[in-house]
Amino acid sequence: MPTDIRRTILNIQTTIEEGGKVIDTPTKLVSAIAIIKNPWFGRGYVEDLKPEIRENGPVLGKLLTSMILDVTGDAIEGYGKASVVGMGGEMEHGQGLTHTLWFGNQYREAVDAKTYLVFANTRGGAGTSLVIPLMDKHDAGRRSHYQTIHLSIPDAPAEDEIIIALGASVGGHPNHRIGNRYEDLKEMGRDVDNPAGV
Repeated sequence: MPTDIRRTILNIQTTIEEGGKVIDTPTKLVSAIAIIKNPWFGRGYVEDLKPEIRENGPVLGKLLTSMILDVTGDAIEGYGKASVVGMGGEMEHGQGLTHTLWFGNQYREAVDAKTYLVFANTRGGAGTSLVIPLMDKHDAGRRSHYQTIHLSIPDAPAEDEIIIALGASVGGHPNHRIGNRYEDLKEMGRDVDNPAGV
């Protein structure tokens, strides 16, 4: 069954001022969203999700990655992914479509990322909050790029739908000044290259 997409949404937010201070270089958060028909809806419990994952993952990964890169080009610094499954589906349906290399590697390879693709998955009715966590595409310990995109779509997901999303940032969170985990590790006398001591 081909990927059944009802709507795509591209959201861009640019922050110019935060906390009463103008940001030297405004930061940008971008989300690319597809509202799709759940390929497992109405079929009862499906043991093997792989056929639909392999069919839909690359299509959605390419589409959403292209939407992101059309805005950010090679300026993208942070990235993440998310899904919201309608109430007629399982959490595993959204996880299946996002936690697969068939989907995620379309994005990771396009932006030459070195870190894993941070994620959030949930289930709910229309208007459920879509939360897309982000982190630096090269350095998982770079706290300046820990941020979250929050959106909701008034008429999605329907009971038989899944929202699939990718997120991106150009710049870190506005006026970041909390340091990074490497500074903490040094102050705590821990080995930066082996923080767990193993």
